[in-house]
Amino acid sequence: MAYADGFVIVVSKKKIAEYKAVARKAGKVWRDHGCLDYKECVGEDIKTSFGVPFPKLAKTKPNETVVFSWILYKSRKHRDAVNAKVMADPRMAKMMKEPMPFDMKRFSHGGFTVIVDA
Repeated sequence: MAYADGFVIVVSKKKIAEYKAVARKAGKVWRDHGCLDYKECVGEDIKTSFGVPFPKLAKTKPNETVVFSWILYKSRKHRDAVNAKVMADPRMAKMMKEPMPFDMKRFSHGGFTVIVDA
């Protein structure tokens, strides 16, 4: 059964380019270690009238937006193996020492079993 790590990240609109650069580097590391797919998506049409809009859910300020991301794996076991390699990769260690272009206190992450793949 496929497995995904999902992320919701609040990013200053001024730091989107900086975030994109970091995300590209991270995506390369995850791909090099075997993830099936890696996506980073910046909010565009997120002030919907149905449900709870992402800005309200994430409590964004007017100068912020939401990034929605996911990494896809074959299974949770595959995810755990890939993530162990990623965390041991010197490229990640270097990135983790640099300031992140977002507030880690407002970062959300979770692992999800894929139940529909249409």
